[in-house]
Amino acid sequence: MNWGVFEGLLSGVNKYSTAFGRIWLSLVFIFRLLVYLVAAERVWSDDHKDFDCNTRQPGCTNVCFDHFFPVSHIRLWALQLILVTCPSLLVIMHVAYREAKEQRLREAEGDNYRCIYPNPGKKRGGLWWTYLLSLIFKAGVDVVFLYIFYRLYRNYTLPRVVKCELPPCPNVVDCFISRPTEKNIFTLFMVVTACVCVVLSLVEAAYLIGK
Repeated sequence: MNWGVFEGLLSGVNKYSTAFGRIWLSLVFIFRLLVYLVAAERVWSDDHKDFDCNTRQPGCTNVCFDHFFPVSHIRLWALQLILVTCPSLLVIMHVAYREAKEQRLREAEGDNYRCIYPNPGKKRGGLWWTYLLSLIFKAGVDVVFLYIFYRLYRNYTLPRVVKCELPPCPNVVDCFISRPTEKNIFTLFMVVTACVCVVLSLVEAAYLIGK
């Protein structure tokens, strides 16, 4: 990953954000993205390899794992982080569009040029709507993924032992998840940070409307 490009994008998002937006960005970068990259990926790296069932029936372990883990936590989190950060880039693109339009008019009209956007980054008109919709979209993405996690993994927790009786398992077998306590701690951490991000997005939207 090119951290120089990523740093430039973050500084651009930070430049056009409100105070609440800067807090949201710091929370996403430090407590969600870095935790995901540094720690969470490693915790789930052995989820399939160390999923053990007390049977040697071929195919039983794979079928049970697919039933209890239809989608990996780590892949869902990756998709969530991608979708939740994309709307902020739309704001940067909108500001860049305004600046490019100003430049074209300046070159075309010369001395008769009248400035349309004295401050292209000021949240007025179309940019205000872009920023507001980006906040609503970010909050909506986090809420949807919290619901998906809740439906797939009840109460956001993983049991130490799961009982599986799907064919080709010969009978009811016990299956054991690797490091369930550690995974539950990380899951709870990611859920709490996502909830805080939702609250920040809604507060920022209310602030933007009130202002």
